[in-house]
Amino acid sequence: LGMRELAKPSNLSPAGCWFECGAMQLHLGVDPDFRPARKAHPALLVADLAEFRARLAQAGAIVREDMPMAGYHRCFTEDPFGNRIELMQKL
Repeated sequence: LGMRELAKPSNLSPAGCWFECGAMQLHLGVDPDFRPARKAHPALLVADLAEFRARLAQAGAIVREDMPMAGYHRCFTEDPFGNRIELMQKL
């Protein structure tokens, strides 16, 4: 995603990780009863979806189309754990 990893505050659980890109931060936690989210998912707004898709394909990631949504180009991929991730570019 082009994000750099941040050090978490020492008073928080060492499990999970934090990332940032510009003013945006993403905080990820750990659930001991983890099951991949196949329907519920985050959506990330990207500036150039075609470029992002090409980078995903080059890395061997799966990219899937879905129903069109007014005002956006979009697709879905998965993280290494099987969680669904939506990528969107505003038209």
